[in-house]
Amino acid sequence: MSNPRADYSPIFDRKPLKLPGGARVAVWPVINVEEWDINEAMARTVLPTPQGATVIPDIPNFGWFDYGLRVGFWRMKQVLDNYGIRATVSLNASVCLSYPRIVEESVKSGWEMLAHSYIQRVINKEPDERAAIRRTISTIQEFTGKAPRGWMGPGLAETFDTPDILAEEGIEYVADWCNDDQPYPMKVKSGSLVALPYTVELNDIPVYLVQHHRSPELFDRAKDHFDTLYREGEESSRIMCVSTHPYITGAAHRIKYYDKIFEYIKQHDDVVFMTGEEILDWYTRATKS
Repeated sequence: MSNPRADYSPIFDRKPLKLPGGARVAVWPVINVEEWDINEAMARTVLPTPQGATVIPDIPNFGWFDYGLRVGFWRMKQVLDNYGIRATVSLNASVCLSYPRIVEESVKSGWEMLAHSYIQRVINKEPDERAAIRRTISTIQEFTGKAPRGWMGPGLAETFDTPDILAEEGIEYVADWCNDDQPYPMKVKSGSLVALPYTVELNDIPVYLVQHHRSPELFDRAKDHFDTLYREGEESSRIMCVSTHPYITGAAHRIKYYDKIFEYIKQHDDVVFMTGEEILDWYTRATKS
């Protein structure tokens, strides 16, 4: 069957969308800040265990992830700060309690907190999906003073009920559906929900962990991706998400290529850098008429 959450809409048939100031492309940097429970199997692995055994605690793979929060995140933040760019943090809410300095410094810099469930566990494994969503929202709100407006599930996973529950719980946008270069309205039972263009193409997990490319690949791909959207955006604006994880892109041998992405894009006129909620607000205003 076709997409049950959205009407089919070819992008070139739509009424043109124009970003503020006539910008062609809105660049949306997303940094995924997660917590992996050391008492469970790791969300991903970089080093297989001998004899293929599943071990708990999995020290080398936990250390790989933990490096991202101790070192990698701060490298990435320095890059964005140097360019005056604010990011969206896709945040496991438990990070507020386990790694509070990351959230504190992100909020201080005006970065957006995007709800990414409570801990890095797919929503399909939660015994009570609504309770997990509520716990995530309330934890982030209590720590930052502001409720998150967006949601992205760990692994982009959803149940068939997730969009309806999100809308009912006050979430305004979702980033699980990587199927467009512009926002679009989703079909939900009550309220409203907008899908924002997240990415699996400019995403360091597929690029490095699945496809096993060398370090320059994310920059090379981002450059080509941007060039296409910049050309197309002359007629109707496009959104370009760059999705990264501190334990991957924040590694010493990759960070310079992350820097090069923004160095290249900054050389162009008619480009804006926006958080998810800024994109949502722009899209809502632009489609009111």
